Amino acid sequence: MNAAEVQELLCKIRNNVEKVIIGKTKVIDLVLVCLVCGGHALIEDVPGLGKTTLVSALAKSIDCSFARVQFTPDVLPSDVTGFTMFDMKTGEKQFHHGAVMAQILLADEINRTSPKTQSALLQAMQEGQITVDGNTYSLPRPFIVMATQNPVEFAGTYPLPEAQLDRFLMRISIGYPGKPDEKLILEGNKAKSAEVLEPVASAHTVLSLQRQLDNITCTDLIIDYIVEIARKTREHKDVLLGASPRGSISLMRAAMGQAMMSGREYVLPDDVQSMLEPVLTHRVILRSQAYMQSKTTRDILQEICQQVAVPAVK
Repeated sequence: MNAAEVQELLCKIRNNVEKVIIGKTKVIDLVLVCLVCGGHALIEDVPGLGKTTLVSALAKSIDCSFARVQFTPDVLPSDVTGFTMFDMKTGEKQFHHGAVMAQILLADEINRTSPKTQSALLQAMQEGQITVDGNTYSLPRPFIVMATQNPVEFAGTYPLPEAQLDRFLMRISIGYPGKPDEKLILEGNKAKSAEVLEPVASAHTVLSLQRQLDNITCTDLIIDYIVEIARKTREHKDVLLGASPRGSISLMRAAMGQAMMSGREYVLPDDVQSMLEPVLTHRVILRSQAYMQSKTTRDILQEICQQVAVPAVK
């Protein structure tokens, strides 16, 4: 596929999802960037904004298997990964797979379950496989984890550790709809379920898109730009923990995905800047003094972006 064909296909998927998710084109585009990059997304926002519907609509649009786990304090790691059981009839051990054996996995309210269960997803997210009772099982491809969490409810929650946050390519906020969009949502004929959607692509097509990402050119100037931004996050006086090399790689790949969305075969500084917030906000931890001064990670990243010289890419 050439750049124009890739852009046309991604537009088809976006338009299909927009049949049930109204007025959130930018959010859908970020999810699609995660899809073409083969990355995972943490969707953080208050209840009732369509997080679950968004993930379900994406799975329907690309004809991928979909599983949802509602995380609660009593959910066990075996509920996620699966378990081995002895079969009395055959005298053999049989593996019963968990929800992780789906191509699109919705980990709903991931911060409401214990750290032990949260960590059950780490190997799956990083390696695309799981190990149960000493046996390793490959996950279906493509494999994408879309996790949700409520940012304002702290009672009975377990914050995700930095090691797990770093596995998510992006942290995305949906936000409240505008007045015209909310009016459309309230109209009966507009409030459609993801179940009515027909696929406009296939899992095979998604894998082709992910392979196409390697054909996007990221010049040395752009790579130097990304490295300088990452280094600035580590050196900033208000930052306790800066972006890791994995964060730099994630920013580069997300920028490449954004270039694909724009119908280009090369990355521009604008692509890097547009991916800066969703890719790095959950990877940069501020010092307590910065929080006391009402500074946010977004403020620091914007400040760093202004300090780093933008390369003149022809």
